[in-house]
Amino acid sequence: MTTLESGQTAYVTKPDARFMRSHPAHLVAQGFGSGLAPVMPGTSGTLFAWLSFAVLTARWPEVFTAANWIIIAAAGFAIGIWACSRTGRDLGIADHGSMVWDEIIAFWLVLVLVTPAGFWTQFWAFVWFRFFDMLKPAPIGWFDRHFKGGFGVMWDDIVAAFYTLLVFALWRAI
Repeated sequence: MTTLESGQTAYVTKPDARFMRSHPAHLVAQGFGSGLAPVMPGTSGTLFAWLSFAVLTARWPEVFTAANWIIIAAAGFAIGIWACSRTGRDLGIADHGSMVWDEIIAFWLVLVLVTPAGFWTQFWAFVWFRFFDMLKPAPIGWFDRHFKGGFGVMWDDIVAAFYTLLVFALWRAI
């Protein structure tokens, strides 16, 4: 939502950095700017998740342990419900493409559960997660259509993360 000089309120259809910085919820929901990518913002958000996970885990391994990543993901999910709800309302679109916090949290969860893993395993986790997030096979698509608001935005990506982890479980079992 943008306040015009006339004092009227207008919904933003193509959010920019100014919109993102106008409220902390927007900053979070739009993945600290990664969701403002002009093409494939969901993929950009997932790449941001991968990069931030790798950098933080390598830089401070005593802080960013597997257990702490699980806590971070759980807290991030709760924060994401609020941030995506507020941002979707302000944009006038409940699940606007620029909101990528859902991809970030879900992919952090994938990474913490497949690591320790080398680059190629993480790469395939990225590919499978993006596949499920974009294709939305049942029941992901059902959740996407029926769960609205911040919870709905966040939940369908958690299910996509589960599918990704299921692929890895099956791959490791074979």
